[in-house]
Amino acid sequence: MTFDLILLQAFTGVALGTIFVLVALGLSLIFGLLTIVNFAHSQFFMLGAYVGVVVLAVTGSFWAALLLVPLVVGALGMVCERVLIRPLYGRGIDYPLLLTFGLGLIILELVRIFAGTEGIPFNTPEALTGAVDLGVFFFPKYRLFLIGVTAAILVALWFFLEKTPYGLIIRAGARDPEIVQVLGVDVSRVWLIVFGIGTGLAALAGVLAAPIRGVFPEMGVPVLVEAFVVTVVGGMGSLLGAVIAGLAVGITVSMTSLFYPEMTTLSMFLLMAVVLVFRPRGLFGRAGVLD
Repeated sequence: MTFDLILLQAFTGVALGTIFVLVALGLSLIFGLLTIVNFAHSQFFMLGAYVGVVVLAVTGSFWAALLLVPLVVGALGMVCERVLIRPLYGRGIDYPLLLTFGLGLIILELVRIFAGTEGIPFNTPEALTGAVDLGVFFFPKYRLFLIGVTAAILVALWFFLEKTPYGLIIRAGARDPEIVQVLGVDVSRVWLIVFGIGTGLAALAGVLAAPIRGVFPEMGVPVLVEAFVVTVVGGMGSLLGAVIAGLAVGITVSMTSLFYPEMTTLSMFLLMAVVLVFRPRGLFGRAGVLD
């Protein structure tokens, strides 16, 4: 076991963690503002991969898929929020939880009906095939691309939330929606946009993961577990927690697969258990978030 191999595996874990980050980021964004545990989130991830297949078949461009997929699926998420979820606000956390669980099953069955149950190949774009010499080791171009894209999205999201007037409204609405509404802000529009951004991030993660994981109807099932592990470790509703926990889970899974492959799946749950023993609310969770 050489140091180069360990370092390579750590980088691989970071690339894996970027997928976890994007999925958990959307989940945490929705929960942090709307206090909705979105059980359909992983199916929006899967739907993003399938929409990516369609866009790629029509345009022949992977880059067009990256641009259009979050817009299309994000718009669908906004329709779901407006028509299905909004009437349940104020009725307790269980109602939207059960609704989104059912919505996820409906999306899964519709994909099976219209796209079939067989997997669909999704090739890595030609410009991102091969590996890059990082001096210490060679690293796949596409995984390096994943790290770069996720970093750019995080910077853009931070700028939007911290440096723009609308971001200020979103952050204020997460803390006290009643006061924001008294000030004349249409809070329902803010909720609509946040839900669209959250589902759009899940869809983007789906199309980015497609060249690595493939495209098939059940691809969202393990992602739901992974996303909730990351969200719980980072702290429910914490965006910073989603980023740090996503990378930590990715590195943990990757390193475990190197040293003890039989424990790969279990390792993320062990990490969650250790964190919750010392930090019951997660790394960056705050008290009263479910009140």
